[in-house]
Amino acid sequence: MSRRIILVGAAQSILLGMSFLMSGVSLAQSFPTKPIRLVVPFAPGGSTDIIARTVADALGRQLGQPVIVENKAGGGGAIGALEVMRSPKDGYTIGMATVSTTAANPAINPKIGYDPITDFTAITNIAATPNVIAVNPSFPAKDFKTFLTVLKENPGKYSYSSSGTGGIGHLQTELFKSLAGVFIVHIPYRGAGPALADTVGGQVSMIFDNLPSSLPFIKDGKLIPIVVAAPKRLAQLPNVPTFAEVGLAPVNRMAYYGILGPAGMSKDIVDKYYAAIQKVITDPAVKKRIEETGSIINVNGPEAFTKEIKAEYTVYKEVVAKQKLQLD
Repeated sequence: MSRRIILVGAAQSILLGMSFLMSGVSLAQSFPTKPIRLVVPFAPGGSTDIIARTVADALGRQLGQPVIVENKAGGGGAIGALEVMRSPKDGYTIGMATVSTTAANPAINPKIGYDPITDFTAITNIAATPNVIAVNPSFPAKDFKTFLTVLKENPGKYSYSSSGTGGIGHLQTELFKSLAGVFIVHIPYRGAGPALADTVGGQVSMIFDNLPSSLPFIKDGKLIPIVVAAPKRLAQLPNVPTFAEVGLAPVNRMAYYGILGPAGMSKDIVDKYYAAIQKVITDPAVKKRIEETGSIINVNGPEAFTKEIKAEYTVYKEVVAKQKLQLD
């Protein structure tokens, strides 16, 4: 009798497990059944916002539900990242992942409230983009050599804007300052959009920004490019040297724009997103818009993107420690 009870119990456990498994598969197969939020952790107008809006409509068409971009700016991207981390893991809230939110900011801020490695589910990178130091046309230098001379002769006279304290623009500029032996005053903003606006307006002297958001102002002559962080000179800015060319190779790092969700998302849903994004970037309009910004498409999948985030986080933790950087 006891043997029969044990067998019946085991069978019920197997059936229950199979039922749970099938319900998970069914959930992933039916996903999504309602609109999706894509959280951008910066203000409208910056590079992250540009890439997000370029991808969102096409991703919505692939998934059969609208993908609604929602800007949650502040804290160098931390507010938006925390919004994603605290969301249900059902896949209906995802966020843009940047070097600022997943590496630079958590590296400098031990109280940020999240761990970029354990508190998120990496879905895929989308694109990598160069960064550029650009100055207001009123700045008394138009090339790197003169730029460096002016800064060295006038410590503390000039200021630079960034998307926020702890963002990639902040940490890369601080790294540049330490290696070049110059002092420029940091003026943080709630995103690249407002930081750019004040740099173009002349309230701030310069910005170290992602190329996609700065390039339109550069083309219009409202900003002057000085030096770029890129593997080689850019087709859009053929006369502008890279940091490696001017002897500052450690600053020569590109930014990434990817998608992540809260920790614990179903692998089936993650894979569904990855498959959809692979199709999105084959859309000629999407591909053209991303490449027009100066970005390089790099859709690499969950495992590779996880490794990429870990590598950047490690680099910026080392930068913070070596340069003794702290939050203001």
